[in-house]
Amino acid sequence: MPAPDTRPVDATSDRTRGSHLAHCVTASVSVDAETAFEFLADGMNQSYWALGSWDRRSLGDGIFVGTSLFDGSELFVRVVPRPETLVVDFETGRSPDSLAHHVEARVIRGETLGRPAETCVVTLTIWRSDDVDDATWDLLGHCFATEIQMIRGRLELRF
Repeated sequence: MPAPDTRPVDATSDRTRGSHLAHCVTASVSVDAETAFEFLADGMNQSYWALGSWDRRSLGDGIFVGTSLFDGSELFVRVVPRPETLVVDFETGRSPDSLAHHVEARVIRGETLGRPAETCVVTLTIWRSDDVDDATWDLLGHCFATEIQMIRGRLELRF
């Protein structure tokens, strides 16, 4: 078993997007929270925004597979919607047997934050596994910053 990561968490790190443990991106979206949650909870909709899992196919039992736009590899994803908290957990891996919780999408109702009820805030978080090298981690930071804007665009344009 590898030694635990004891590096201090430093929000001002020079690494892309500021953290070596997690990337977190957020967007204000001009749709109600339930609409955003339903979009994120539908695994086929990731074909519209998940750059690492394009051409999405359903394998059944909440498991999907898609192709990375970067290296052509397949990424398997189990979508675990939690409607009571407006959270969608995404278990990801290189095979259906290797899925682990690395990503979540959280939706906060606009009115919770003093915003109009027909708006919400969507946050994507990805946690770094020990086997992810620096170059891949930096790429993921850029991807998530792009993907949150793709989600916002899809929701607001309603296509």
